[in-house]
Amino acid sequence: MMTRTVDSTQELAAFLRSRRERLDPHDFGLPSRRQARRTPGLRREEVAELAGVSIDYIVRLEQGRGLRLSANVAEALAQALRLAPNERAHLFNLAQQRPLNADKPATTAAPPLARLVTDLSPLPAMLMNHRFDILSWNSEIARLLLDFDTLPPAQRNLMWLCLMHPGIREFYVDRERVVREGIAHLRAAWAAYPEDQALTDLIAEFTAGNEEFARLWAERDVKVNGRGRKVMRHPDVGVVAVNFEVLMPLQDPDQQLVTFRAADDESQSALDRLCAR
Repeated sequence: MMTRTVDSTQELAAFLRSRRERLDPHDFGLPSRRQARRTPGLRREEVAELAGVSIDYIVRLEQGRGLRLSANVAEALAQALRLAPNERAHLFNLAQQRPLNADKPATTAAPPLARLVTDLSPLPAMLMNHRFDILSWNSEIARLLLDFDTLPPAQRNLMWLCLMHPGIREFYVDRERVVREGIAHLRAAWAAYPEDQALTDLIAEFTAGNEEFARLWAERDVKVNGRGRKVMRHPDVGVVAVNFEVLMPLQDPDQQLVTFRAADDESQSALDRLCAR
């Protein structure tokens, strides 16, 4: 039975060696026998050249001599060793670094997730990306919040709706808390996706055009809210309190599945009336 905790330095060394040794030199256009290869896979100097680091650096890493990988070097090694997404995440975990977001942010819903949003009916549900762009939704959440089909795609963004849409501005009973938490979440996303120019442009637009956003953004609060409660003033059924849950699929971590459940019997009754309309 294993009782020790993971020695991340030694595990990282062994992992890098194993990934290097499984590679075929032919896949890199390298001759298999410039000199006789005594071990399988690529040589350390070949990995060093592909990753843009020194041979001594690779040697010390593979010998577990206490080097700490930066996120940039971990990414370079992941590409040099042609790591699969799960292997890349494992490398970053061993290096005690957060993975860089190498993939482009999602702008459309992954089809299986879009189907799941529909299948979750009668629970109100929607799919977003890290920018709060609404990628997919079911009819229940459209009845509860807004018929997103009536909006141009550029306005299908929860933060834009909270700040700019006249029907949503007074929709939340505790509006400032909702906006404050949304901005804190957006700041965390801004740090996690520094190359996302669309997100940077969106923040610049809000900062320049909305005093409330500019004021709260300047406070530099950071918070990723995975669950909580919101109380809404619905024009047709009155006050509705919901508990929300945010789930991140392993296969599509840039997409966030949001579900709402009634927080009390009165709210459940209100949601039932909405769904029956």
